[in-house]
Order: sequence, then C-alpha cells, then structure tokens
Amino acid sequence: MEHYPEGKMAVLVVCALLCLSCWVSFYFILCNVNGSRSYEWNCRLVTLVHGILAVCITAYIGYVDGPWPFTHPGTKNTPLQISAMVLSLGYFIFDMAWCVYFRTEGPVMLAHHTMSILGILLTLWLGESGIESCAVLFGSEITNPLLQARWFLKQTGRYGTLLGDVVDVLFVLLFVVMRIFVGGTMLYCELISPRPRFFIKCGGVAMYALSWVFMVDIVRFAIRKSKSWHKHQRDRQELLAANGHEGKKE
Repeated sequence: MEHYPEGKMAVLVVCALLCLSCWVSFYFILCNVNGSRSYEWNCRLVTLVHGILAVCITAYIGYVDGPWPFTHPGTKNTPLQISAMVLSLGYFIFDMAWCVYFRTEGPVMLAHHTMSILGILLTLWLGESGIESCAVLFGSEITNPLLQARWFLKQTGRYGTLLGDVVDVLFVLLFVVMRIFVGGTMLYCELISPRPRFFIKCGGVAMYALSWVFMVDIVRFAIRKSKSWHKHQRDRQELLAANGHEGKKE
C-alpha cells in the first residue's frame, strides 16, 4: 500500500498540531473577551467559525479548483485539499477533547467526531481521496451555521420568533438534501468507482449510516415542531374567535 513518505507525514503532523494550537488559542481568547458568557457559548463560536471556513474552502475546492468529487473519487490529494483537511483535523481534535471534558455530547456526536478524525487521518496518510473527504466536510458543515444560530437564538430568548422557525426549516431542508440525497449520490459514485481504497469506501458507508441516525432525530424534531406549530395556530384561532364573540356581546 502506497502512502506518504515519513518526511511529508511529519510535516502534516506539525501542521495539524499547529492548527490545533490555533483553535485552542482562539477559544481561550474568546473566553477572555467574552468572560460573561459560558464556556459552551465560546466553544460554539469556534464551531461556527470553523463551519464557515470549512464550507467556503471545500466549496471552492469542489466547484472551482476540482476535481469533481462525483466523477473523480480516489484521486491524489492536492495541496488545497490537504490544507482544508488539516484545518478541520485540528478543529475536530479540539472539539472532541472539549466535548469529552465537559461531557456535553452523547455517543452519536462523539462517534461522528471520531470517524471524522480517523477519516481525515487515513486520507492524509494514503495521500489520496482528498476530494471525497472535502466533499463530506462540505456536506456535513454546511448545516453547521444554522445549527449554531438555533442554539444562540435559544440562549438569547429569540428562538420562538419567526427567525427561529426560518432557521429550523432551512436546517431540516438543507440536512435532508445535502446529507441524505447528495450524500447518497456521492456514496454511490464512491462505491462503483474502482479507484478509491476499500477502507475509504467503508468509511463512506459508516458516515452515511451515521447521517441516517441523525436523520431519525431530525424527523422526530420536525414532527414535534409541526405539532407545536399547529397547536399554536389552533390556540390563536380559538382566542381570536373568543375575542370576536365577546365583542359581539358588547
């Protein structure tokens, strides 16, 4: 099995550690600047910044720099792909450590972080399939800003507004389209192509299966949200009808 020479891997390790240091430093800077906010508030700001950066870089890789992930899986990693993966690797290690230390996430999210770290490490070690990893990063991180926006709206007491409803609807739609439909197409192209390694294909299947685990929770949330919205509308109509009836009596 071919993989990167030890010298190049050493450089990648140093770069990953440097990125990890940058994310940790950014977090502590935010904690000092936002001293009145919670640790989770500042961690989610780091998550938001990473999500925006990852989406912008991987979108440029997929749509401009190339190659197209649906037609060229298993190709050699480009310098830009490596940079994007190393950047995200540092973040995932930081966030994984933070979640374990503060015990804020369940086994599903920890499994997602673990598979993301292992997938990036394997891709970097093999020196190929970087375009698929970047495509997965794009698909998984594109809903991240909406997820963080939802949390910040809750913390500031504005989740029950129209903006909160818009964020929820956009999050559900984007998740279904990107993680299930586009992700399923990407996985199919990965599996039928002879180029990607067997382990990479297994990783793709595992990540897609995890997306369906998240999807079950999202469907439950959407059902609860729909019932809550219909109940709110019914109560509002009953209140209006009652007020109208009282007005006639007067």
